[in-house]
Amino acid sequence: MGPADLSEILTDLPKCGHRRIVVGPGDDAGVVRFRDCLLVETIDLITPIVDDPYTFGAITAANSVSDVYAMGGTPLSALAVLGFPSCDFGPPVIKRLLKGCVDKLTEAGACLVGGHSIEDKEFKFGLSVMGVVAKEHILRVAGASPGEILVLTKPLGTGIITSAAKKGKIKGNALKKAVSSMMQLNRAASRAAVLSGSRSATDVTGFGLLGHGLNIAKSSKADLIFHYDKVPVMAGVRKLAEAGMVPGGAQRNLDFCSKDVIFPKGFPRGAQLIMSDPQTSGGLLIAIPPAGIKKFERTAGKENLPYWTIGEVIRGKGKIIVK
Repeated sequence: MGPADLSEILTDLPKCGHRRIVVGPGDDAGVVRFRDCLLVETIDLITPIVDDPYTFGAITAANSVSDVYAMGGTPLSALAVLGFPSCDFGPPVIKRLLKGCVDKLTEAGACLVGGHSIEDKEFKFGLSVMGVVAKEHILRVAGASPGEILVLTKPLGTGIITSAAKKGKIKGNALKKAVSSMMQLNRAASRAAVLSGSRSATDVTGFGLLGHGLNIAKSSKADLIFHYDKVPVMAGVRKLAEAGMVPGGAQRNLDFCSKDVIFPKGFPRGAQLIMSDPQTSGGLLIAIPPAGIKKFERTAGKENLPYWTIGEVIRGKGKIIVK
């Protein structure tokens, strides 16, 4: 979920006040208490961003389980949701898609236990995922505090690169690196966040770094500072953005967020769009208390987890300040 998330849509509807609900709409996933367990529940659905069915299935699985990792949890099981025009896609394509999905779920330690398909004019695929989380390990968008350090665990640019690839503007190594990033699970990032003592994280996906960052800022009633020169960006993305080769979602994200983002005077439009670029299976944005930075660094080293320190949390009222 992001800045235009389900919580805003449900504002005037009755909210479930059952004591089982630990985390409701507005976060990356819901958390429900069942006996002695805390269950994490989420669903995500995307359209193809690569041509190969196996790769798309694996990326979709990594993207779907990411919300569980963003809550500090462990994915256990998943249900597949598939919409496709049956006249255009036969069993071999669907089998390859599901094989990629199952292989990535297996890597995450989760099992595909069923699913549902429908006839649809547009191909789309996703997963409903269930996991578990310890109460003391829950990561929430509302948990960031002034003085904490902001860390990002994947570079930005998947939306721009895949859009450019669809238009035939790039191929080869740039696309391969983007695909490799999207297929990478956020398991190690989640573990490092939990062990560092973090209480706040989100995965950077369809609403871009600015949109998901604002969700943390508004929910935590704090401001976030992003140092643009510290934000990791995939190779070639800056040139593509400067040339206007960006997906429509980046512009919509920027339009939505701009009233709550303070850019430096003369800050390039291309850079603004990069920070708004919708990501698929992006990294985690984590707020880490200063006392936990060393622990995060040690854990990241053991897990071979790349990360970039991109800013900090300060007192405020839900803004992002780009420097």
